[in-house]
Amino acid sequence: MKPVIDLDREYGLVLEGGGAKGAYQIGAWKALREAGVKIKGISGTSVGALNGALICMGDLEMAEEIWENITYSTIMDVDDNLMRQFFQLKLKAKEFLELGLKHIRDGGIDVTPLKKLIEEAVDPEAIMTSPIDLYVQTFHVDSLQELHVDMKEIGPENIRDMLLASAYMFPVFKTEKLLGSRFIDGGLADNVPMDALLDKGYEDIIVIRIYGVGFTKPVKVPENVNLFTVEPRVDLGSIMDFEAEKSRRNMVIGYFDTMRMLYGLEGRIYYIDQSHDEEFYLHKLASMKEGTGTLRSFMDRVLPKVAMELKLGADWDYKELYLSMLEASARLVRVPKYKIYTVEELQIAVKENGFTMEPGEKLPQFAQMILNS
Repeated sequence: MKPVIDLDREYGLVLEGGGAKGAYQIGAWKALREAGVKIKGISGTSVGALNGALICMGDLEMAEEIWENITYSTIMDVDDNLMRQFFQLKLKAKEFLELGLKHIRDGGIDVTPLKKLIEEAVDPEAIMTSPIDLYVQTFHVDSLQELHVDMKEIGPENIRDMLLASAYMFPVFKTEKLLGSRFIDGGLADNVPMDALLDKGYEDIIVIRIYGVGFTKPVKVPENVNLFTVEPRVDLGSIMDFEAEKSRRNMVIGYFDTMRMLYGLEGRIYYIDQSHDEEFYLHKLASMKEGTGTLRSFMDRVLPKVAMELKLGADWDYKELYLSMLEASARLVRVPKYKIYTVEELQIAVKENGFTMEPGEKLPQFAQMILNS
């Protein structure tokens, strides 16, 4: 596969805030690193700031280990079993009320474990000497102003505190004064902090979206700026759901979504490496005609009905129709999603899975057409 972005250029990376969804960003970093993308600077909010620090340090293995083994009590002073029951909707109303009232009385959830994690995982000297610049977004409560903090200008002794300041999720987490002031989560002012990189003159920027809770500031992107976006097409879960299994899943999703951006992969559901033209797909569809009347009737009547069933727009073309039929069929016969397929490989996988289905499982017409083509 050939990347669709220029690997000779240096890129700025924007990491959105979003709590537990942040595992997605580490998967994205893995794909960028494997492709050889050069990262010049990072701007991050909240979990994006914390992940940005790990990226600056260059330790992918440690970042993966943190997210693969994360628990609720890694971040907050809470009982893992109670939190798990809460997110599985198994916590009784009385227990939920008592838990909520306790944290309200305490002024929020204690994040001493997060502070300990930052102390153990973040090496300030490695950030200071990194070839990658790091800008952290936070909100200064005393002056009611958002801050874009250049981490190499504040000194190594203040880096850990500033990362914690960016991650003080308001109003959930209990806060304390840091560097003599009060700060809260930078997502209150700008959860997708692109401004810091634009102000520094970056012309090539990759934005990793995770759709966390916060305010996304409208940004006017100059015409000379090349903007690339990686974003999930599935729900990454709650920003507070620090469950290791979900984090592992989200890292995988982040990896493949970034591969889609890097290599221009096709597919709404799957990841398809294809370079065929429209005529190729016309022939693929025409070959499905058998037993459906004349070719003209098939093309003019049957295919438009299939397009309607798949909810394609009125301007669908043969490529969109065929790939939509192929993907929908793959999902129905439970072809594994997180793998890069060619068109031919995905069709083979559909056939292999389809012919092993139980006799009582009936597939729609379009799937039968894929299986029999």
